[in-house]
Amino acid sequence: MKQKISTCLWFDNNAEEAVNFYTANFKNAKINEVSYYGPEGQGPEGSVLTITFELEGQEFMALNGGPIFTFTPAISLIVYCETQKEIDALWEKLSEGGSKEMCGWLKDRYGVSWQIVPTILGELMSDPDPEKKRRVTKALLQMQKLDIEGLKRASEKG
Repeated sequence: MKQKISTCLWFDNNAEEAVNFYTANFKNAKINEVSYYGPEGQGPEGSVLTITFELEGQEFMALNGGPIFTFTPAISLIVYCETQKEIDALWEKLSEGGSKEMCGWLKDRYGVSWQIVPTILGELMSDPDPEKKRRVTKALLQMQKLDIEGLKRASEKG
């Protein structure tokens, strides 16, 4: 069954390169369909128009739409990670050629913003003790790549 809501990522002319990068960096990833510009298209005939692909069961479309639009951090892709090893690997792979930001955010070499987040963060931030949440928030705001043990330690101090 087709996903009801999907994300379209607008690239200038390197959608295929970006999709190959993304599918190489996630365990459960695949390219589903590629369409090409015809003679009437905006791009060169035979060049990639769109690529539908999946990352961890989530469907996306990459579009070579030209330089009209660019990515901003106002939209980001959140990846929830169970382990520090997974956080570390994705953080390094996805930020290569891009930039590492604060609070688990990074920008990849294509300008797409990602948040690499431990699944436990939701639990720590929903603790009924406001002091624990304050400490976790303070620790989080001082981190670039999120550190599960550091967040747990911040929660347990007191």
